[in-house]
Amino acid sequence: MAKESMKARERKREKLVAKYAKKRAELKAAGDYEALQKLPKNASPVRLHNRCKLTGRPKGYMRQFGISRINFREMASNGLIPGVTKASW
Repeated sequence: MAKESMKARERKREKLVAKYAKKRAELKAAGDYEALQKLPKNASPVRLHNRCKLTGRPKGYMRQFGISRINFREMASNGLIPGVTKASW
């Protein structure tokens, strides 16, 4: 389980990215890189990091489901994810 402060920091970054997305696109299209430099660092989408929606785990993230591999395996075994079954042959 990730620390709450790390999860909060990531949510804060997501809000900043969304807030400055339009302005960032306009500046980029205009080629005004000096103004881009003056935007907050956390407004850059590159600084976002995918985290598990349930635990906040930063590694082993599965984009298709938005959760970590560990939670995915547990939920799939319990039949909590529709359309996903354990392989057997």
